[in-house]
Amino acid sequence: MIELVVVAALGALAWFWLDSLKTREIAIAAAKRACTIDAVQLLDDTVAMASIRLARNSQGQVTLRRFYRFEFSDTGDNRRGGVVLMLGSTVENVRLGNVWMV
Repeated sequence: MIELVVVAALGALAWFWLDSLKTREIAIAAAKRACTIDAVQLLDDTVAMASIRLARNSQGQVTLRRFYRFEFSDTGDNRRGGVVLMLGSTVENVRLGNVWMV
């Protein structure tokens, strides 16, 4: 019985890790797309997870809402902050500074 619990916990951990990698890649692509549209430079070509919470999607199912932060530059001499908001593996919003984009 204990072996089954350990295997289930390891399976859940592996699923969470793989799901997090996939969602992070989608968030990076969304940040790059938003920076390209706004003609700014995505710094470090990456995002960092800021928080994770449980939330409901449009079908009422419980899923993970993740907030990713990234930095961009509009002049090349500064760093400004941006945010990608993900619900499951769907991009909800992207924010560059004070401007929200979808």
